[in-house]
Amino acid sequence: MTKTNLITGFLGSGKTTSILHLLAHKDPAEKWAVLVNEFGEVGIDGALLADSGALLKEIPGGCMCCVNGLPMQVGLNTLLRQGNPDRLLIEPTGLGHPKQILDLLTAPVYEPWIDLRATLCILDPRMLLDEKSATNDNFRDQLAAADIIVANKSDRASAESESALQRWWQQSGNNRQLIHTVQGKIDGQLLDLPRLNRAELPASTAHSHSHAEKRGLAALSLPAQQRWRRSLNSGQGHQACGWIFDADTIFDTIGLLEWARLAPVGRVKGVMRITEGLVRINRQGDDLHIETQNVAPPDSRIELISSTDIDWNMLQSALLKLRLADNA
Repeated sequence: MTKTNLITGFLGSGKTTSILHLLAHKDPAEKWAVLVNEFGEVGIDGALLADSGALLKEIPGGCMCCVNGLPMQVGLNTLLRQGNPDRLLIEPTGLGHPKQILDLLTAPVYEPWIDLRATLCILDPRMLLDEKSATNDNFRDQLAAADIIVANKSDRASAESESALQRWWQQSGNNRQLIHTVQGKIDGQLLDLPRLNRAELPASTAHSHSHAEKRGLAALSLPAQQRWRRSLNSGQGHQACGWIFDADTIFDTIGLLEWARLAPVGRVKGVMRITEGLVRINRQGDDLHIETQNVAPPDSRIELISSTDIDWNMLQSALLKLRLADNA
């Protein structure tokens, strides 16, 4: 049986960063796998996890939380039967509802395969101060389904957000654990804690996605000879726009970072090729985190998510102008 953990959390809470930390500090003798789902189509998390050493399956476009769950079952079966990992981490989209996933993982058909351990919810406590996030059904259900609440980004906490967290914990903590951390630095021993919280969760009524007619377990890719393309996705009160560029396209570093910082959206995530190598961009609200490496990524991918209507064509025009002339 494969020890399995569901790692949830709202947009920008730090799920992927937490998983990268766990993978970097796991027992090197163990084989781990990650089933990752994103709201958009371009596969940013897959790109971030590509060099982690874990077996990886991607489910793009928010499909994991849909009622039928067929893409998830295909990815799950592939990892369990072909990969035979010692541990499986499942990362749903930040807009995902946990009920359908937990129902599937505890279904009789998976009893011989899955040893479901603690579910972790990564939480940026400042979201408790944002009424739109705090009243979101998926946000609330992610917290309700968790055995362990990981209050991430403690270095960004304020007195107000800490008070909001303590109030929430007094009302909803029950027999669960609450831990504080920064940059997703989670003790791997938490993963082996048992699943304690079995509260019945309501079925979400907000499972509305627009999907392409054909869906596979792969992120967006480029046809031969095509230099770039974009993809749109919407549902649950949010919309996403993502772009992918070929390996020969290089971006102006300063201009790209300013574009990401100033884009009128709530969420920006990307792995982009620049003159210096690559830059990882991660922005939630006004928090912008960047990391550069002196290696070239196989392509460039960036995605923006917004809860309001956005002129994607305007943002796209500005992004295209940031390509260096010899590579545009």
